[in-house]
Amino acid sequence: MLTKAQIESYRENGYLVVPDAIGPDRVTKARAKLAELIEASRRVPASDAVYDLEDAHTPANPRVRRIKDPHKVDKVYADLLAAPEITDLVAQLIGPDLRMEHTKLNIKPARGGEPVEWHQDWAFYPHTNDDILEVGVMIEDCTLENGALLVIPGSHRGPVFDHHYDGYFAGAIDPAAPGLGIGTAVPVTGKAGTISLHHVRTVHGSKDNLSERDRPLLLFGYCAADAWPLKSDAFKDLDSFNARMVRGKPTIEPRLRDVPVRMPFPPAPHQGSIFENQRLVKGRSFAEAM
Repeated sequence: MLTKAQIESYRENGYLVVPDAIGPDRVTKARAKLAELIEASRRVPASDAVYDLEDAHTPANPRVRRIKDPHKVDKVYADLLAAPEITDLVAQLIGPDLRMEHTKLNIKPARGGEPVEWHQDWAFYPHTNDDILEVGVMIEDCTLENGALLVIPGSHRGPVFDHHYDGYFAGAIDPAAPGLGIGTAVPVTGKAGTISLHHVRTVHGSKDNLSERDRPLLLFGYCAADAWPLKSDAFKDLDSFNARMVRGKPTIEPRLRDVPVRMPFPPAPHQGSIFENQRLVKGRSFAEAM
């Protein structure tokens, strides 16, 4: 369980790193399944329901940016999503009743895995309240050299920045935006088995991976059950919505909080994953050393 000091640190800084949260057996299984998936991607010519591929992807040189919905792809990831090692900690921060917002496994391949521009997850999926956070499970060691997550401490207590560019939702903040403070960003690093947790409004991004090691990061988005999505396409019907509960009980009484919201419309011309949305501004944040 989290200590009082850890909880206070999360509230103050908008993120937390917990070493050795996931045991070596789970990490080994997650890593082995990912290796199988990357090998199988050699037979996949273009991005599909499972794979988000880099433009340079070929059978001889597989370049997988992301495994989509990994909890649907294999039980090892579904088990981790609901694992007490994670949900016990999340419940201490946003409450006992937890719903999955999404899952994804970002690879950031060695020798050129692309950067992710500065952004707030809240910009992509605003809700009735912001008791929402992202857990990152480090399947391999995450270092500054292989493109570890970078976060701006305390940014979750500030504004929701504009993520639009040239009239479209690009999913990225202008790095010159007043008050952004990217000079204060810190890396979220750790050994395999470490998890990170960051608030849905915390500004974060990551540089490209120029090392010789992939940086796979399994990402789980958790919402308090009474945080209901504001985007109409996020809700199909009550049964499927409640099926996303991973802990506790659902509710039909959304909790409303006075939180800033800017809707992610109109969509980007290449609407899709964050990599597709950010094509409009790709590389802008990290064109020069921070």
